[in-house]
Amino acid sequence: MDLTIADFVRQMRKQFGMTQVDLADKSGVGLRFVRELEQGKQTLRLDKVNQVLGLFGRQAGPVEIVH
Repeated sequence: MDLTIADFVRQMRKQFGMTQVDLADKSGVGLRFVRELEQGKQTLRLDKVNQVLGLFGRQAGPVEIVH
């Protein structure tokens, strides 16, 4: 099963021993944004999502929908 972006970010943050505050500081986004991202908020700015994902060598992109 594929991870959601929220699950991926949370998992990577913990793997690297970062708090949400650390992740916000290192990626240049606000703490509130990190919290909303990890909670799976449906409407987030893609550029900011990519700022966070960029720390882990990733970016958002089109993926196939599996039903």
